[in-house]
Amino acid sequence: MNIEITDAAFAWFRDELALNDGDSVQFFVRYGGCGDFQTGFSLGVTVKAPEDPATTVEKEGFVFYIENKDEWYFDNSDLLVDYDQQKKEIQYLHNKET
Repeated sequence: MNIEITDAAFAWFRDELALNDGDSVQFFVRYGGCGDFQTGFSLGVTVKAPEDPATTVEKEGFVFYIENKDEWYFDNSDLLVDYDQQKKEIQYLHNKET
């Protein structure tokens, strides 16, 4: 399982979350909402240091990660985080690992 953050998504996170140098961004599973991976669940985002990361990616000095306890949600898929210019919001896409 890998995480990819596009440049447009990174710019959105940096601005919207007012990230400071060295911050870490966690993608976590929450009950409810409209998710693309598991019915009845969706992704939340918070600025928080990793505790037990399943996967991480660094972009321009910032770490984006998913904890081991939330890895089930992705069902062996990679996470692509992009920014939808038309909707003006983050979108989460996945590619099933082969």
